Amino acid sequence: MKPVTVYTTMFCPYCTRALALLQKKGAPVTEIQAGMDADKKAEMVRRSGGARTFPQIFIGDAHVGGCDDLHALDAAGRLDPLLAGA
Repeated sequence: MKPVTVYTTMFCPYCTRALALLQKKGAPVTEIQAGMDADKKAEMVRRSGGARTFPQIFIGDAHVGGCDDLHALDAAGRLDPLLAGA
């Protein structure tokens, strides 16, 4: 299974929902709390191509987007193959 990186901020319900879905899928998640860390937030913005909202999710090196994007991939049946590296 591909590693997942999620940039989060405190008290973010979208971050919580995204992490819960990834945990349900058994994905190996690295959470980076970037909300109060200017360097980590700048890294997130750079990696995501300019996205500044939380969360920002990466599966492997591929930018997935935010929580709604992650749930849309799951609803379309495309999240599991992406996590598996297919």
